[in-house]
Amino acid sequence: MARLRDRYRKEIVPVLVEKFGYKNKLQAPGLEKIVINAGLGRAVADQKVLDEAVSEIALICGQRPVTTKAKKSVANFKLRKGVKIGCMVTLRGKTMYEFLDRLINVALPRIRDFRGVSRKAFDGRGNYTLGIKEQAMFPEISYDSIETVYGMAITIVTTARHDDEARELLRLFGMPFRTS
Repeated sequence: MARLRDRYRKEIVPVLVEKFGYKNKLQAPGLEKIVINAGLGRAVADQKVLDEAVSEIALICGQRPVTTKAKKSVANFKLRKGVKIGCMVTLRGKTMYEFLDRLINVALPRIRDFRGVSRKAFDGRGNYTLGIKEQAMFPEISYDSIETVYGMAITIVTTARHDDEARELLRLFGMPFRTS
């Protein structure tokens, strides 16, 4: 079982119940899912870029992503409706907790000049989105094997109703927020 899930149940829930005054421990916010999305506009010209991204994200997450297709045609970008231009994966349960544990404790500290993640990236409904500029920060990816560098958006969806609850939940999980 995931180490972070056990910590959530034993340590984090009681702290949240006390801090926010919930009457029941089931009212405490938790993690619902983590969605990882990589938009690859370069895949229009070179399909190999998309195949590489799919295999790398599968390595990072332990789950194969689905490819996403363009919803509209855009002439300026030479993009036609239905062309594959990205990939995404939704993590739940054990794999979600394992990925979050690796993200917080291994991947984020590997970023050069890392000062913490933004405290303002919440959407108003308790969900947090983290933008990553390159996939090389994950230890599963060998830096020498990278042919193209791409970024991704990691969205952590919580059951919290407000950003304050979600911020406290992620802080208790160990998310390194910026102090200033």
